[in-house]
Amino acid sequence: MSKLFLSVLSFLLLFGLSFAVHGSSWQQGQCQISRIDAREPSIRVRAEAGVTEIWDFNNDEFQCAGVSIHRHIIQAKGLMLPAYHNAPVLVYIVQGRGIQGVLISGCPETFESSQQFSEEAGERSQRFRDKHQKIGHFRQGDIIAIPAGAAHWAYNDGDKELIVVVLQDNSNQANQLDQIPRSFFVAGNPARSQQQYGQQGQGKTGNVFRGFDAQTLVEVFGVDEETVRKIQGEDDERGHLIKIERGLQVIRPPFSGEEEYGRRDAAANGLEETICTAKNRENLDDPSRADVYNPSAGRFSTVNSLTLPILSYLRLSAARGVLYKNAIFSPHWVVNAHSIIYATRGDARIQIVDHKGQAVFDGQVQEGQVVVVPQNFAVVKQAGEQGFEWVEFNTNDNAMVNTLSGRTSALKGLPASVIENAYQIPLSEALRLKNLRQETLIFSGRRSSQSGRVATA
Repeated sequence: MSKLFLSVLSFLLLFGLSFAVHGSSWQQGQCQISRIDAREPSIRVRAEAGVTEIWDFNNDEFQCAGVSIHRHIIQAKGLMLPAYHNAPVLVYIVQGRGIQGVLISGCPETFESSQQFSEEAGERSQRFRDKHQKIGHFRQGDIIAIPAGAAHWAYNDGDKELIVVVLQDNSNQANQLDQIPRSFFVAGNPARSQQQYGQQGQGKTGNVFRGFDAQTLVEVFGVDEETVRKIQGEDDERGHLIKIERGLQVIRPPFSGEEEYGRRDAAANGLEETICTAKNRENLDDPSRADVYNPSAGRFSTVNSLTLPILSYLRLSAARGVLYKNAIFSPHWVVNAHSIIYATRGDARIQIVDHKGQAVFDGQVQEGQVVVVPQNFAVVKQAGEQGFEWVEFNTNDNAMVNTLSGRTSALKGLPASVIENAYQIPLSEALRLKNLRQETLIFSGRRSSQSGRVATA
């Protein structure tokens, strides 16, 4: 067999690629929803270098979508300790910048320092200061894909707070445990962090090394008992976000600036030879990459398995929307996915309608709130006076949208006579209903400024 074939085969096996429909009978049975709410986090977990805010995954909407969501707010020079999850996650960088690593066992340590020479015992010896798996920069607007079971860490190397929203897809085929979101920490003492998700009072908690016998770890690592106690972190009171006052000293490429960083690799052909070299992030805030753009109303950008191939194995995708003052995002439904909307700026009136024609949600959604739109539920958004911006996570690697109004809508595709008779309206009105809106997805509101504006990304 060729090396390429073996590499691709190992990639597929690693992620447990399944051609089954996303979700399970458990997920489908939880979607009898008569009311949806705009949710805010219900739990705050404080640590030395910041706070993690957690939405209650037991809410009906999250149970229906089979997902959980949380938000990290990390101070400058703050490090999120390495951890892995029982399901794949998508991360959106709301604010700030930093560096991150995703650790895959078996991948080479391709980042290494220059060779150093020293004189020891009168002899010249050669050694490396350090080598490790590759590190990537991230910045505001990035979507980062992390496979189930892949340990990862992040560090805020900017000068302001780093705000990160994380979606965990618990009903994903990669998760063979139950639907409870779990974080397995590889370092520190995240005792306070583990008190989330209703797991309080279930005994001591800590990183995964804490449960092993100390003498076993002494033999495994070849270190003394004092070092093992440090690894197990029993006396570590810093939590899961720790402060590094002197700054994190790691081998990494120079940050090349936002313009160059945001540029997509023109040489990429969509085939990632191994997981070790797979690209795992894409920036959604760059206006020039918008999929839909209306100069007087806003823009909409997507990232899916066609633009970021690793998403085909996670079976997830994402989108970013920007609406100007009073602009409208066409009434639509997502054919093959649940959508989890996180508001990043401004406010909007959002209406969601179920299969009975009943409004299960009609209210204002503001910055920092989350709304779940179940698969096939019809939804419309209209921005407020300050505009509205959001990121949405979709539980399919290529989420498809069908619209109810506009140039490519379901009504546009119907014969005028069908519309005339279905709605019992004159033919002239049927033609107006069908043809008036020539925009595709984003409409100017009646009171919106026709001059438009440049939205902050």
